[in-house]
Amino acid sequence: MKNRKRQWLGLSIAIIVASLLAACGNTGGTSNTGAAASPAASSDSSSPAVEAGPDLSKVTLNIGQTGWENLKIGFKEAGLDNTPYKIEFSVFQGGNLQLEAMAGGHLDVALTSEIPPLFAAQAANGGNFKIIAIQKGSTLQQELLIPKGSTVKSVAELKGKKVAYVSSTTAHYFLLKMLEEAGLSWTDIEPVALSTSDGLSALIGGSVDALASYGNAVISGRQNGATTLASAQNILSGNFPIEATPAAIEDPGKRAAIADFLNRLNQYNEWIRANQEKWAGIVAENTKQPVEQALQTLKDGEAQQPTKILPPSNEAIASQQDIADTLQKVDLLKNPVDVKSIWSDVFADALK
Repeated sequence: MKNRKRQWLGLSIAIIVASLLAACGNTGGTSNTGAAASPAASSDSSSPAVEAGPDLSKVTLNIGQTGWENLKIGFKEAGLDNTPYKIEFSVFQGGNLQLEAMAGGHLDVALTSEIPPLFAAQAANGGNFKIIAIQKGSTLQQELLIPKGSTVKSVAELKGKKVAYVSSTTAHYFLLKMLEEAGLSWTDIEPVALSTSDGLSALIGGSVDALASYGNAVISGRQNGATTLASAQNILSGNFPIEATPAAIEDPGKRAAIADFLNRLNQYNEWIRANQEKWAGIVAENTKQPVEQALQTLKDGEAQQPTKILPPSNEAIASQQDIADTLQKVDLLKNPVDVKSIWSDVFADALK
């Protein structure tokens, strides 16, 4: 009798433990696309087990950007910094430098223009990236500047003169297009490849006759008496690719974190539209410009093309292919680039 009681007691404990384990197994997790997994519809033993998602608390995304810490600051202001994973933001002077860091395995995600990926794709390992999304945005503050006191009145007058530019960036491309429109070729000028800060110093110091640059360099240049010789606002598409490394795409945790980050980027842009005056104050403080100027630039940019994150599209790929073909024809790209091969639609559903 005692043996029978022990057997029933053992069986009861086994049933309780099995029930507890089943309950733990039905806890929803995060899927590879960042969406929460649904609990099992029933406790029928024939139902498939629900797979727990990756533990995002152990994930760190290393993200690059150009200019200043607007994403880090903006995410905090918008209440979007409460990510279930950790983000390490790094600031670079250009998208080309971001992709160099990505090639070396130091970044998971980069935010660039259409041009840097074309040059990076020429590397032996294909640059170690895939374009996963597009940030559609303004093409303002992408300009060809001349220094204070310059007598140059047109792009055509730059023939034989020193023109600084930021290599492998939008500045590289729009300078080429401006020269073509003026009836000049790349060899008609003395091109000087410099970083944004060095280019600005060269312009202000008078060691170059013009500077093709963007962002803070344009703002600071104007503050130091430089004027706009030509604007790239109607040359550029406003497509700013977002890249990720194949390793980050293949890693379940990082893939889920990237999907979440892309959607937070859209929320960040929406917050800016709803808080333009506050954001203009933050921009002015960090870029050392008048608040009124920062606000007007923001309003003009949003009026021209509201900033938003979009999945890959045939139109965006065709736009970048046209740029690649243009650069290759004038020997600025060593080899042709099949642009479609450097894109991935792995996050397309997460962005719809």
